[in-house]
Amino acid sequence: MRPSGRKLDEMRAVSIDTNVTKHAEGSCLIRMGDTHVLCAATVEERVPPFLKGSGLGWVTAEYGMLPRATTTRMRREATAGKQGGRTVEIQRLIGRSLRAGVDRVAMGERQITVDCDVLQADGGTRCASITGGWLALRLAVNKLMKAGDIKTDPLIAPVTAVSCGLYAGQPVLDLDYAEDSEAGVDGNFILRGDGRMIEIQMSAEGATFSRAEMDQLVGLAEKGTGELVDAVQAAAKG
Repeated sequence: MRPSGRKLDEMRAVSIDTNVTKHAEGSCLIRMGDTHVLCAATVEERVPPFLKGSGLGWVTAEYGMLPRATTTRMRREATAGKQGGRTVEIQRLIGRSLRAGVDRVAMGERQITVDCDVLQADGGTRCASITGGWLALRLAVNKLMKAGDIKTDPLIAPVTAVSCGLYAGQPVLDLDYAEDSEAGVDGNFILRGDGRMIEIQMSAEGATFSRAEMDQLVGLAEKGTGELVDAVQAAAKG
């Protein structure tokens, strides 16, 4: 039995508010259960030096958690003078996941930075950041297309992510913190809306998993990300 009482293949409640900040070209607040992430996309008419003159666009991301996003206060990374390894790893994951859903030629030589700030954490913050980050990106691209700055939609398909794992020996979808902290196996699954897989991060701790169990988790991830695709597409339409 799951601590939340959810079925094995049941997602947490998902709600999304769009255009929640005044200045960002695209923004949303995504809530997956008690994990809440603010995502904002910024468009700049420039690219990193290594892409100058290439005709290719660039999508990158930054990620952070507010000090009281967790049960006890975390020290701001700025006071330590550098980002922690976990933060760097997650924001690189977000960036490369979003780029997998973008035609960078159609995007043109410009950069979109997606900022993901965790307001409240209860497991799955990187997955919520990727899902909300894609929606913020979608809204920013919509503005560029409306203004005529981009002629062809550069977004190939929605990019969404969900966690799955083995909790108490059972395959479960969308782990919250109570499950994630006790799961013998857990993974993050990033998929495109066309069914193509972008990345799977899976590891065991205190348990092992079989090929059959891995296939079960992939099946759960496909179900969960499919539901998230519907949610972000509905939110993008307003």
